Amino acid sequence: QVQLAESGGGSVQTGGSLRLSCAASKDTFSNYYMGWFRQVPGKEREGVATISAGGGIQDYGDSAKGRFTISRDNAENAVYLEMNSLKPEDTAMYYCAAGRRAGYAYTLRAEMYAAWGQGTQVTVSS
Repeated sequence: QVQLAESGGGSVQTGGSLRLSCAASKDTFSNYYMGWFRQVPGKEREGVATISAGGGIQDYGDSAKGRFTISRDNAENAVYLEMNSLKPEDTAMYYCAAGRRAGYAYTLRAEMYAAWGQGTQVTVSS
């Protein structure tokens, strides 16, 4: 099972930017579609962005469209989330996830992911 470790979270002001990174442990990383999710206490985990195994297809949740960009580097076994124009409502714990479910090239459905990182906190102050 691939192991994931997020980094890059922190505290920023409204309008600021952050770049999250997720390092994967396995050389077969390029076989997995990847996703970024976020969660605040008391709410369901929300799909933020997803990218196909080869990196050619990306999809975003409504809250991320136009502001966030997901990318991956299969040579480095890493996936990234560039977040711009951050808002207080973006405050959450952010998780990266890896999936390899048959029939899915990418997805924002959390239940289609088999491996999760521990998360990195993002706090946006007004």
